[in-house]
Amino acid sequence: MTEDQRRAMEFRNPEHIPVSVSILPAAWMKYREKMAEVTARHPLLFGALEGKRDFDAVWTPTYAEGEHVDAWGCVWSNVHRGREAIVTGHPLPTRESVRGMKAPAVDAGLPHGFMFLRLMDLRGFEDLMLDFAEEPPELSKLIGTVLEYNLGQVDRLLASTPGGSFTGNRAARDRDRTSGVGDRIETAKEADSASRESASTDIVVFGDDLGMQAALPISPAKWRKHLKPCYAAIFGRVRKAGLPVYFHSDGHIHEIIPDLVECGVTVINPQSRANGLDNLAKVCRGKVCVDLDLDRQLFPFCTPGEADAHVRDAVEKLGSPSGGLWLKAEVADDVPLPVVEAICSALEKYRGYFRGQSEA
Repeated sequence: MTEDQRRAMEFRNPEHIPVSVSILPAAWMKYREKMAEVTARHPLLFGALEGKRDFDAVWTPTYAEGEHVDAWGCVWSNVHRGREAIVTGHPLPTRESVRGMKAPAVDAGLPHGFMFLRLMDLRGFEDLMLDFAEEPPELSKLIGTVLEYNLGQVDRLLASTPGGSFTGNRAARDRDRTSGVGDRIETAKEADSASRESASTDIVVFGDDLGMQAALPISPAKWRKHLKPCYAAIFGRVRKAGLPVYFHSDGHIHEIIPDLVECGVTVINPQSRANGLDNLAKVCRGKVCVDLDLDRQLFPFCTPGEADAHVRDAVEKLGSPSGGLWLKAEVADDVPLPVVEAICSALEKYRGYFRGQSEA
């Protein structure tokens, strides 16, 4: 972490709001040299770019076109190189198959979707929802097997990393992570595997999409009963090792953010639109550091001025002189280049919004 990131995370008056921009492979493939020209105009965000970029590169198998089978036997299908695949083959389609399930014999780390999404990838969405509704014994078997494996991966990573400094996850589904102002929670080459060690990282990064567009897929009560103990166990081991926990989740999750904080989350990375800035301010401001995922559903359709206004609104509603806010923007291939430019300029402008101020 940079000094500003740490101070913002700990509410110790950072000089600037830490900001970053992530460009998905599909965006590089579409815009190519024109995107490189944009990044070159914003060295504060992207640093000094050296060498020739491979505009067609991907850093994880699920971003390549075709099918990929992961360590759990889930089949990922991709019809658009540069975008993330989806799971189309679920290896545990019946409850009978769950009874005989076994975790992988290999160490596959903790990729994005390591717990809740893993359950869904194994069973399929509709069958998993029925499991949560009916609570058969097979649900406990399913959750217990995945949890036990994940705890083993956490222990292995903690034991193998001198000084306890590693990236717990964030597969390249989450972007070409070239980030600003010295901020490199993980670099692009590190992002392709949860088990890669990061020499410069002193926060453990996890990702597991817990929400849908407007609600949790299961009730908060069901989540607290079945899943909260899993995250508490996993994050608790990291916190016991003296490391902070960064947790990413897509979707509507604001009802359970206080629970995630109780589980050990130090920095939460929620989506702005799915949760609403006012809701996030209510549950997060002054309580947990937010690395806000700016509105990806706005950027493909907005004007440059609207992008600027969105960044400012986020800073005013979630930020404070004491800290507690990081900002990130994800750029996909549906975002027009003038909006990409506006996003970068806005982040550079508003990162210093509270500079020199103190809490009233």
